[in-house]
Amino acid sequence: MSADILSQNEIDALLSALSSGEMDADELKKEQQEKKVKVYDFKRALRFSKDQIRSLTRIHENYARLLTTFFSAQLRTYVQISVTSADQIPYEEFIRSIPKMTILNVFDVPPLEGRILMEVNPNIAYAMMDRMMGGRGSSINKVENLTEIETKIMSNTFESAFDHFREAMEDLIDIEPSLAEFEVNPQFLQMVSPNETVVVISLSTTIGDTSGMINICIPHVVLEPIMPKLSGHYWMQAEKKERLPEFTSRLEENIQQSIVPIVAELGTSDISIQDFLMLDIGDVIEMNQTIQQPLIIKVGDIPKFIGQPGKLNKKMAVQVLGTLEEGKEDGE
Repeated sequence: MSADILSQNEIDALLSALSSGEMDADELKKEQQEKKVKVYDFKRALRFSKDQIRSLTRIHENYARLLTTFFSAQLRTYVQISVTSADQIPYEEFIRSIPKMTILNVFDVPPLEGRILMEVNPNIAYAMMDRMMGGRGSSINKVENLTEIETKIMSNTFESAFDHFREAMEDLIDIEPSLAEFEVNPQFLQMVSPNETVVVISLSTTIGDTSGMINICIPHVVLEPIMPKLSGHYWMQAEKKERLPEFTSRLEENIQQSIVPIVAELGTSDISIQDFLMLDIGDVIEMNQTIQQPLIIKVGDIPKFIGQPGKLNKKMAVQVLGTLEEGKEDGE
């Protein structure tokens, strides 16, 4: 923004040039009206919308929480994992951005086609292995000289960690992740063509005193079948469907615990105001129904049942004989 703000000297020079004729105001207007050319890099095609990137970020935020819980239990030390960024870039650019020697775990995710890559910084990987071997979680970087035992420990650890990706994706699709390759040199790994668009989700990871990054690389071809489900509209509909049964059951439970008044009417009668004012103790009011007719039982102010008067355990009671038809009023 500051580059667009002119100083007072520049403003004075511009006004002086316009007044002296060195600059033509009409030409400046024409330049502004001309179509602006925007540079587009075809090698860096944007195949994911911002809405879809936000959905992927949300999924991986959930996955980061699952990983934090998993590694905390496995390593028995302080672990904190969180999403720092989610970007779409060419696969070649991602390969150039990671270390020349690093921990690369390639996973199959059927029924989706293609593979997903989990790149783990060697400092993080060695800190994890040191903790599992009984150490304090110190980190050394000798990834180019991994022994068979170290390779097996690391591959098993990250395969178990990626298994939680199934839970993070369950709202979109049921997948069965499995480790397909374990590699340390990115140059020997060619999952897709160099110009293929991939989404890279970077997870900031802290294990004890060691910090580093875990990058998850997902090619476009993997996500293509579920692209419509990555829209915000889908998530809102899913949340609405999720909340509806819970809301309904809670509403039913609250209704069942509600207290409502029940009144059994012995009958009704119509009298004049004058007769009402003249009522005294001992007077008799004639009802508009006989003792053989059933009583109307109201729930609140709504007639719901018919019954007959009686006694139960020396107390006055009403026995329910039946249910009134919907909308039927007393006296009908």
